[in-house]
Amino acid sequence: QVQLVESGGGSVQSGGSLRLSCEASGSIFRFLDMGWYRQAPGKQRELVVDISSGGSTNYADSVRGRFTISRDNDRKTVYLQMNSLKPEDTSVYYCRGRAFGYEYWGQGTQVTVSS
Repeated sequence: QVQLVESGGGSVQSGGSLRLSCEASGSIFRFLDMGWYRQAPGKQRELVVDISSGGSTNYADSVRGRFTISRDNDRKTVYLQMNSLKPEDTSVYYCRGRAFGYEYWGQGTQVTVSS
């Protein structure tokens, strides 16, 4: 079973930065399409950005230019660098991996941006 362990969430002021990390167990990380999602109170879960096993990326318009996703296959970790944070970025952020017809989710980490 693949486990995704997230870290890096917290509280920051508007304009600040955070870097989220998601480390995967097992040996199949390099085959996983990875992504970050977020869900604010009363809202549906939405894609923030994803990165394929081949390294291609897809960003939501709301974060493009401010957030950057990257992956380190040796560390089996995907990162989300978040800059110029806004109060509307406040959400629980989830890490997701998909491959071979399976889907894995992290437990979520809270990001709070104060005005």
